[in-house]
Amino acid sequence: MFRPDLNLLVTLDVLLSEGSVAAAAKRLRLSPSAMSRQLARLREVTGDPLLVRAGRGLVPTPRAIELAPLAATLVRDAEEMLRPAQRLDLAGLVRRFTLRVTDGFLENFGPALIARVEAQAPGVRLRFVQKTDRDSAPLRDGSVDLETGVVGRHHGPELMTQALFRDRFVAVVRPGHPLADGIVTPERYAAARHVLVSRKGVERTHVDEVLATLGLTRAIATVVGSFSAALALAGATDLVATVPERHTGSLRDRLITFAVPVALPEITVSLLWHPRHDADLAHRWLRGCVREICSSGAAPEADPAPEAPVGVSPA
Repeated sequence: MFRPDLNLLVTLDVLLSEGSVAAAAKRLRLSPSAMSRQLARLREVTGDPLLVRAGRGLVPTPRAIELAPLAATLVRDAEEMLRPAQRLDLAGLVRRFTLRVTDGFLENFGPALIARVEAQAPGVRLRFVQKTDRDSAPLRDGSVDLETGVVGRHHGPELMTQALFRDRFVAVVRPGHPLADGIVTPERYAAARHVLVSRKGVERTHVDEVLATLGLTRAIATVVGSFSAALALAGATDLVATVPERHTGSLRDRLITFAVPVALPEITVSLLWHPRHDADLAHRWLRGCVREICSSGAAPEADPAPEAPVGVSPA
């Protein structure tokens, strides 16, 4: 099967536009002899002399005159195709993005993100799917465009990430709950009945590990798989829910929130995506929208961090 040397298109375009081997060689930074060899190859593959001697100069053949505009168009189109994208037409952008997030993230940041996207790019639609585990396979196989969460070893090392904000854990109870009045000591906190959030159903978390160092054990009354479920139970019972503060902002309306009386480490919530989307201008724009939405509001925030692979600490 014949496979043409497409590099010859550039040579042909320059030769026909310059009408001179020496001028074409200078423009392409080749020696005159190398350019002469290129012309010989072009004559061979096209079956035409292309440029012929006329006095001291060269003139194009009818075939060369026919090919000149076509070669110029092909070269310009190739250059445009291989050039990095320079601009994004948000008004004309038609695309759907899938974001994998927790219910708390969606309820707190989803409305503002949807409003921002609709205002800037009305042809873009956001599809939110619930994050039920920490498997990074949906990012790798392309079924998910963006994901939010705490970066850990379970995420693939090839993934890109950027810190969105820091969050701290707080305790939440219903109005009128015994812990809503007075100073909440570690002992009072541990003695209450708790609802624990665990996607895997485990009944011991970092909260219990910290309490254990003080010789305390909290009573876990039930285990649920989401922060919203935990807060719903806390609002309707005497159970205590311990949840991330910023992640559950709107979910804690009309509930009593107080600081957990033991020292718990903060978490960093990050944005994750696959490298295939890193240079995509539309994807970059959406990542910027998420960062801006998450950076607003009065809550502990992460300092702006450069986008980085998962293996590089984002904060």
